[in-house]
Amino acid sequence: MAFANGAVESSKDGFRLSMLIYDTRFRSVTIQVVVLALVLLFISWLTGNVVSNLAAKGKDINFGFLWVRAGYDIEQTLIPYTNDSSHGRAAIIGLLNTLVIAFFGCIFATVIGVLVGVLRLSKNWLVSRLMTVYVEAFRNVPLLLWIILVFVVTTEIRPAPNDFRVTPEMQEQGIEPKASMWLNDSVAMTNRGTNIPAPRLERGLPTIDIATVPVNLSAVLVIAVLLVSIWANRRFLGHVTRVQEETGVRPATWWKSLLILFGPAVIVLAVMGFHLEYPTLQGFNFRGGIQVMHSFTALLIALSLYTGAFIAEIVRSGIMAISRGQSEAAAALGLRPGRTMKLVILPQALRVIIPPLISQFLNLTKNTSLGIAVSYLDLRGTLGGITLNQTGRELEAMLLMMLIYLTISLIISALMNAFNAAVKLKER
Repeated sequence: MAFANGAVESSKDGFRLSMLIYDTRFRSVTIQVVVLALVLLFISWLTGNVVSNLAAKGKDINFGFLWVRAGYDIEQTLIPYTNDSSHGRAAIIGLLNTLVIAFFGCIFATVIGVLVGVLRLSKNWLVSRLMTVYVEAFRNVPLLLWIILVFVVTTEIRPAPNDFRVTPEMQEQGIEPKASMWLNDSVAMTNRGTNIPAPRLERGLPTIDIATVPVNLSAVLVIAVLLVSIWANRRFLGHVTRVQEETGVRPATWWKSLLILFGPAVIVLAVMGFHLEYPTLQGFNFRGGIQVMHSFTALLIALSLYTGAFIAEIVRSGIMAISRGQSEAAAALGLRPGRTMKLVILPQALRVIIPPLISQFLNLTKNTSLGIAVSYLDLRGTLGGITLNQTGRELEAMLLMMLIYLTISLIISALMNAFNAAVKLKER
């Protein structure tokens, strides 16, 4: 029996091979199987071709270089590292540096983008025009130039550590130093970097090594306490919502939520003897605390401002996609413009904002590789830079980098897609 689209319905006599092509129930599966087989054949051919060409040049695919001594220093590290460490550990340091920049960059860029996107729609002409200038300036200038510009500004305009020195003679004569520290003598920004207080624990838990990576049990405990606090706060807010639905009155929650969220962590830190170690000028440089290199600062500022300009346009378009009647209805109910934007417009605009926002987060993560221009050793600078040049393992290093960046991107996409599914409008 023939269908309108020309496909032939399978007869009751049994299965025939022609049904794989002409039967609509099997045709799509047949096409997918054929395409998959062709792709696998192409990958097999490409792999064999690469292996044979490498063998002709006396090379093989070997990842043993990851356990060879690296022999180079990395200034900005989150876990212990020396030039006697392996290339694999150097790659881990680079990966952590990439993740730190990506994490804080996504947060700062989102905050900047949301604020600028909302202010671009302001009825104040001066404010909206200033935000337009910011967006157009950062969107139309290459990111690399912004990174270099911020790096040059932070290194050239700041004084040397010696300018913070106060000698007894200066004290006697009442002469002030050329430069002074900020925030009650706790932060010093020099031409070498920014020195900030470092958190310390007098009675902290030990650090253990898991797969050669040191894991601070004190940090694990604090993170676990915070996660439990977040879960408890969600339960508390759910209880408050049920009370509001039953009585029509919503109890005060802000101080109770703060107590639930941060109270247990503060108690744990107090028990472990939490305190801050302030940087002090010793010799020719500041000692103690944490030194944040200008390469990290320049990359973070440039990435946040650059990506924030694109996010601002995404937020603006998402807000403009919401019907004007929503704002008019909120105004008729007596809501102020600020609360209307927060409670009515932005929640509905999220379904338009989040999909392109995922792409911006992915772009920011991959753009961290530009940090090599200011000597910030992330994954591109360690595994894809110095390690690659020292070992000559170009193919292995590039394959590892591609796999790591692909994994990071897929994780970000999965998390944002889950968030998108949670906030999208539910059909009834």
